[in-house]
Amino acid sequence: MLLNYIQEALNRANYEIIEDDEPFYGEVPDLEGVWATGSTLEVCRYNLAAAIEDWLLISIAKNLPIPTLGDISIRLPEKVTQ
Repeated sequence: MLLNYIQEALNRANYEIIEDDEPFYGEVPDLEGVWATGSTLEVCRYNLAAAIEDWLLISIAKNLPIPTLGDISIRLPEKVTQ
């Protein structure tokens, strides 16, 4: 479920070249504040995947809303039993 969500977010990412030491910039418009840079497009995409993963984990930990991307959504159980 998480891997599918990350892949869908990467599929929706926008990339551009900026004036910076790491000139490749990527962001996911559907996930506010999720962006990354890299020395190459491949590194940027790798860093963006890590940023999406961190954003997901923080959102889950803080019980923040996670938008549906296409047909992919993250649904957490209301209560976890042990």
